[in-house]
Amino acid sequence: MNRTNLSDAAGQEPRELASLRWTGEHLEMLDQRLLPEQIVFLSLNEAEEVWEAIFSMKVRGAPAIGIAAAYGVYLGIRGYEPAGDSERERLHNLELKINEVADRLATSRPTAVNLFWALDRIRSRTVEWTAASSASTEDGDRVEQLKQLVLKEAHDIQAEDETTCRLIGEHALSLFEDGMGVLTHCNAGGLATARYGTALAPFYLAKAQGWNLKVFADETRPVLQGARLTAFELQQAGIDVTLICDNMAAMVMSKGWVQAVIVGTDRVAANGDVANKIGTYGLAVLAKAHNIPFYVACPLSTIDMNTPTGDLIPIEERHEREVTEGFGRRTAPQGIKVFNPAFDVTPNEYVTAIITEKGIIRPSYQENLPKLFG
Repeated sequence: MNRTNLSDAAGQEPRELASLRWTGEHLEMLDQRLLPEQIVFLSLNEAEEVWEAIFSMKVRGAPAIGIAAAYGVYLGIRGYEPAGDSERERLHNLELKINEVADRLATSRPTAVNLFWALDRIRSRTVEWTAASSASTEDGDRVEQLKQLVLKEAHDIQAEDETTCRLIGEHALSLFEDGMGVLTHCNAGGLATARYGTALAPFYLAKAQGWNLKVFADETRPVLQGARLTAFELQQAGIDVTLICDNMAAMVMSKGWVQAVIVGTDRVAANGDVANKIGTYGLAVLAKAHNIPFYVACPLSTIDMNTPTGDLIPIEERHEREVTEGFGRRTAPQGIKVFNPAFDVTPNEYVTAIITEKGIIRPSYQENLPKLFG
């Protein structure tokens, strides 16, 4: 794994801070743990390196995790030479290898459904292509063709995510007005996706239209993605952003400075319950108490119709050191017990609307979410 330190953060254009990019030989990944002080791209050449990067949160954000995993499958099969006495047997063994690599990558993090969605998409495309190839009379190295199909699928997932995020931004912007104050939590921006982000997408589009949305960004304890990533990302784009501690949100709302809350999500259950970065649930409760709409922005790939309610969403617990030794300095007594869930679940009754690339969905979510997949 090679490191390339391109520059300090100052002066970088937001477009250049893509979380992931394919160079033709390897996957370049922005190490988000080092922001905002350093911009460091990692060169990933093996599937296991991608697994470790997802697990350790070098890449984070549900769409970006899915994109990384898709490229990880290709890296895991690129140098694999399947055994077999016939092309059909070699193809079968390559298909088994694809499933093996995908199964390993699926264990990297449990909550972000885009991870499993992207891996399942590659599995499905592999099965479809292998079946079609078996009936084909065309010549060619079908083993290599299947490898290239996996790479193309990763490219397609990344390109589609950029288009999807822009559409989400356009729909979300229709809910806002110039001059509004909008509060967001964690990071659901370009750093978490292919480009634009989900919850942050309307801020970029508003800026392009000459609007001045006044964004309040929660710091998002304990890893401070809001402070390190969202505040940095929006500041670099010239967007009016104010950083606040998580426990200041109620006061800011009470002063009338916030007219809407918008967040991303790592998984939406079939009933509209939303799993997002820890602290989102409390923010939704505060928004309802102050009669402020609470919006959730996400692609269709984040909606999990196979999970009936939020109670069934697996919630990842992170290491206690994130709480007791934040950024390398101990701030809690030795031996203290720690509870450190990475996400919480916001019940659907607190969600004003879910914003997708297909439009704005309002309650009843059990009735309206299935229509998105019709």
